[in-house]
Amino acid sequence: MSKKRVLVLTHVDLVPPDDMAGKPDAEVLEYKTEHDVMTGLRELAHEVQPLGLDDDLTPLRQAIQNFKPHIVFNLLEEFCGEAMLDQNVVSYLELVQVPYTGCNPRGLILARDKALSKKILHYHRIRVPRFAVVPAGRKLKRKPDRLEYPLIVKSQVEEASFGIAEASIVNNDEKLAERIEFMHAKVGTSLILEQYVDGRELYVGVMGNRRLQVLPVWELEMRRLRSDAPKIATRHVKWNRKFQKRRGVKIGPARDLPPGLERLLMKTTKRVYRLLQLSGYARMDFRLDAEGRPYFLEANPNADIGYGEEFAEAAEAAGIDYEALLDRLLTIGLHKR
Repeated sequence: MSKKRVLVLTHVDLVPPDDMAGKPDAEVLEYKTEHDVMTGLRELAHEVQPLGLDDDLTPLRQAIQNFKPHIVFNLLEEFCGEAMLDQNVVSYLELVQVPYTGCNPRGLILARDKALSKKILHYHRIRVPRFAVVPAGRKLKRKPDRLEYPLIVKSQVEEASFGIAEASIVNNDEKLAERIEFMHAKVGTSLILEQYVDGRELYVGVMGNRRLQVLPVWELEMRRLRSDAPKIATRHVKWNRKFQKRRGVKIGPARDLPPGLERLLMKTTKRVYRLLQLSGYARMDFRLDAEGRPYFLEANPNADIGYGEEFAEAAEAAGIDYEALLDRLLTIGLHKR
């Protein structure tokens, strides 16, 4: 691709410093993806300008007028402290007709709502766990009759395992009521109560608009958990490096899948991507039950594309190195319309 002016859009607190030397590991981890993307784009000789947003679109409007980007590389995951408002920033980019990487507003709305996405996919006969929704602030003394324990309690809209811990898996009405009260106080969103599928957790990356490329199936493994610990992607599993090392957490190519399963997962991933009207790139999360049947858990539009993370690693396994991946995402964004 010829040299482009690329405006990298992120949260105001996640704009990486020009000099990373001497920064604590915990701080560097916070803006690792932003740093990796900007470094990779500069390696490709693009002119890169970062922009951090919080609760005001004025800086974005000014950057578009002054920098005149060919494309916005969208790494924004929230606006005004709300995860569901990032779609409105993308809508603004559509209104001013500036190309951008990642998902369109409609796809963000459909995918980020875990209950809505499951309703759509269940209608189209894609297997999803049974679930129920508890609106924000509402108490629940016992489980809905149509559900069976164990259940997992999650935010209906938050991502990155926010609020997910071992205590998210509940086995009786008392623990369910306690977890709902805790999640409403800590997260403050509506909740989804989901039938817990105890099995292998698989990730499938996909990118494109009309013509899609599905990446190899990746798996989350936890090799040194306690025997009674649930195998779920808690906040510690995803983001705590010391915990990952201690508990043998590894994300890599899925091995020894049942015959035909990889093909089914790739086909299902394409169907989900189109049914939820996604674009750009995304990662689909699945669970296998005891009989080896895949259950769709959630879609992650604008998945983490930091160097060494599962999406980038799966792309490399497909023959696409990191800089080539970034270039591919730029191309997809520029041809979105």
